[in-house]
Amino acid sequence: MGKEGADVKIAGIVAEYNPFHTGHAYQIGRTRADLGGDAGIVAVMSGNWVQQADCAIAHKWTRARLALMGGADLVLELPTVWAMSSAETFARGAVALLAASGVVTHLSFGSECGDADKLRQVAACLDSPGYRAQLRRVLDGGAAFAACRQAVVRELLGEELSQLLSTPNNNLGVEYIRSLNALKSTIRPMTVLRKGAAHNSLSEERSPFVSATQIRQDLRKGRWEAAEPYLVPGGRAVLEGELAGLPDLHRVERAMLTRVRTMTARDWAVLPDSGAEEGLPQRLEKAGRQCASMEEYFALAKSKRYAHARLRRLVLWTYLGLTAPDRPQYPPYLRVLGFNSRGREILKEMKDRSALPVLTKPAHARELDEEGRRLFELEARCTDLYGLCFEKVPAPGREWTTGPVILL
Repeated sequence: MGKEGADVKIAGIVAEYNPFHTGHAYQIGRTRADLGGDAGIVAVMSGNWVQQADCAIAHKWTRARLALMGGADLVLELPTVWAMSSAETFARGAVALLAASGVVTHLSFGSECGDADKLRQVAACLDSPGYRAQLRRVLDGGAAFAACRQAVVRELLGEELSQLLSTPNNNLGVEYIRSLNALKSTIRPMTVLRKGAAHNSLSEERSPFVSATQIRQDLRKGRWEAAEPYLVPGGRAVLEGELAGLPDLHRVERAMLTRVRTMTARDWAVLPDSGAEEGLPQRLEKAGRQCASMEEYFALAKSKRYAHARLRRLVLWTYLGLTAPDRPQYPPYLRVLGFNSRGREILKEMKDRSALPVLTKPAHARELDEEGRRLFELEARCTDLYGLCFEKVPAPGREWTTGPVILL
C-alpha cells in the first residue's frame, strides 16, 4: 500500500457483526497475528437486514462503530439484496465487493474445522460436472437441498469431507472459496478456527465466547449485565445510546401478515429462491389464505424440503418490496460505513485501485449509473422500513443524510 509498501497485507472479513462481540475480536486478532501486526482489516458488513431473516440489533452505522472499536479499520456495506440471501448468494456479493476494492490480499473467515485446504477440496467438488450431474438425480428424491448436497459430496469425497457441510461456518467458508474461484480472484483464503459457542446457540452457561444469538436475546430482554462482558469495551454505552431503542421484528408482524395474505403464487414466483419449479409459490399462497399470525403462516408453509430461514427470507423480501430482478449480477458500488486512521489510508488507496465507484457520502449515489442509483434507492427504502421495527419510529430518509462513522 502506498507509502507503506506493496507487501503490506490487507485482510477482508465478511460479517454481520450483529452485534460485534469477543468472538469477532478474536478472529481479527488471529488474522493480524497470522498476517503480521501491520495488516489492515476491511470488513464487508450486512446492513440493517441480516441473513437469518431478521432486523439487525442496531443500525448499520452503530454496528460499524462497534466494529471499528473492536479492531476493524474500514467497514463496507453488503447491500440487503445480498445480505438477506442464501449462503451462496451472500458469499458471492460479499466476495465481489472485496475483489472490486483492489486492495484486499486475503479473505479471512471463521470455520469449525480450521482447515482451508479441506474446504478448498469441498469447494472444487461442488463446482465439478460430476457433482452437478449427481445432485440432479438426488434432488428428485424430494429431500432438502442441503441434505442432498451433503449426500453427493459424501459419495464423491467420503464421509469426513462431507461432514464439513453440516456446520454453518464451514458452509460459508466453502462458498467464499467458490466465489473467489468463480471471479478468478488473486485474494487468498485463510481461516480461523471458531472458538466457544456454536452458531445460533443459546445457553445459560457462559464462557469467553458466546453466540451473537445469545447476546441479542440478552439485550432484547434487558439483561445488559449478562451481555456486556461479550461486547467490545464501551459497546454497552454505544448501544444504550441509541435514541430509538433496540428493534424487534415482531413490531412489523401485521405488515408482514398483510403481505402474505395478499400475495399470489405469481407474486411469490418472482422472488429469489422461490422454488417455483417445485410448487413452493402455490404452497405459500395457500398458507397466506389460512393464517391468523406469522407463526401460524410458517407452520402451514414449512416442509422438510424448505428450511425455515429460507421461508423467512422470502417473507421479508415481500415486506421490503424486493424481487429477484432487483439484485444485479454484481454489486455496482462500494458503500463506506466507517473507518479509522488506518482505514483512511486504505480508503485512499482503494479509491485509486477500485473497479467500482466508492461512496463516502450519500450524495455520491446521485452520480452513479442507473443500476447503481436504483440499488441505492432500494437500500434507502429498506432502511426506512427497518425503522418501523423500533418502538420509537425514526423519521425516514436517514440513508440520504448519514455519512460514515469516523474514529481517528
